[in-house]
Amino acid sequence: MKDIEMCTCTFCGRPQKAAKKLIASPNGDAFICDDCVRICADIIKEETVKVKAFKDLVLPSPKDIKKSLDAFVIGQEQAKKVLSVAVYNHYKRINYNEHNKINAKKTKEDKNTLELEKSNVLMIGPTGSGKTLLVKTLAKILDVPFACADATTLTEAGYVGEDVENVLLKLIQNADYDIEKAQRGIIYIDEIDKIARKSENRSLTRDVGGEGVQQALLKIIESTIASVPPQGGRKHPHQEMIQIDTTNILFICGGAFVGLDDIIYKRLSTSSIGFNANIKNSNEKAKVDFSKDVQPDDLIKFGLIPEFVGRLQIVTGLDNLDENAIKRILVEPKNSIVKQYKQMFKIDGFDLEFEDDVLEYISKRAIELKTGARGIRTIMETKMLELMFDLPDANVYNKIIITRDFIENGKEPILIKKEEEKKAV
Repeated sequence: MKDIEMCTCTFCGRPQKAAKKLIASPNGDAFICDDCVRICADIIKEETVKVKAFKDLVLPSPKDIKKSLDAFVIGQEQAKKVLSVAVYNHYKRINYNEHNKINAKKTKEDKNTLELEKSNVLMIGPTGSGKTLLVKTLAKILDVPFACADATTLTEAGYVGEDVENVLLKLIQNADYDIEKAQRGIIYIDEIDKIARKSENRSLTRDVGGEGVQQALLKIIESTIASVPPQGGRKHPHQEMIQIDTTNILFICGGAFVGLDDIIYKRLSTSSIGFNANIKNSNEKAKVDFSKDVQPDDLIKFGLIPEFVGRLQIVTGLDNLDENAIKRILVEPKNSIVKQYKQMFKIDGFDLEFEDDVLEYISKRAIELKTGARGIRTIMETKMLELMFDLPDANVYNKIIITRDFIENGKEPILIKKEEEKKAV
């Protein structure tokens, strides 16, 4: 075996005297110094972190995603299918591209690598139809950071209101400032129809909250490295910025798009005159299917700029909720409002029950309010307020039965004493 003092590091050629420690191989033919060991450890750690992040994206199949959505969202079958496939393809694309990057670094050949591009989603549906709930549930299923932003608060840079980069800040905050994690999140921008141009013709005055916001969102929605103020608010030159790459962030935009059905109907209907003319009635107008019937030109006529429409490649529509759907929403989802109220009363020591005709009445009233599923909570909160304020004595009464008379006319609910319940048993 060689004298250790005369040996040099096989990797960097440093002699024993210049290195703190020189480690010999088992047969004594090769040596490595402590600095080279540290460099090798850093390289291995870096590659391990990349591989780990790549493996962490475990994907359920589109069918499994839809099954999970079914547990929380009633109806909207087409929208659930579209979102399940869109989200699955998005994260499958991330896995594929990450895999290619790792292989390209190992082989040092990335010229011929095929890179998959993302497809963002536009959801069109009336208020209370479940747009926000669908996206929130998706984020929970996939366990990825999620941020919900309101387009109505955004303005063009330099004007009063929020910069579009503040949308990204919400995602970073929800990811606990883990930029790598945030770069694979989902952002839902609600009320996207409220930033439409007021008319198809360009206005002489600057539209800072409409067309200006659409233009500011273009690069962020597609892919860019955005500079985000860490505390939100306006940017200024001396402020440190957080850099975030939006390439792998899935953007889902949603809005009611009131009046879009008129634009589609005008395009689909053919003007005809004469005794044998095919006159379409108002019922046909109500049958407009946004998933199938909407075209990019319709969205441009509504007021979205062509560049913005082109970045929302997948369009799906949500249906108006009918009475049967609202009745199911009351009781079937895992977090239905009836189950929530039962749990709240259980905490106070009461069993709460609802008669069947109560649910039918609430469903009809919710339809009349024309606010979709949100109407359910409005009715329940209003009607249950007095009961929750004047709760009966939990030592005397054990069960409360909500009747239609209580909801409709404000009469007392049925209160069952503990002794009466024991006799019934």
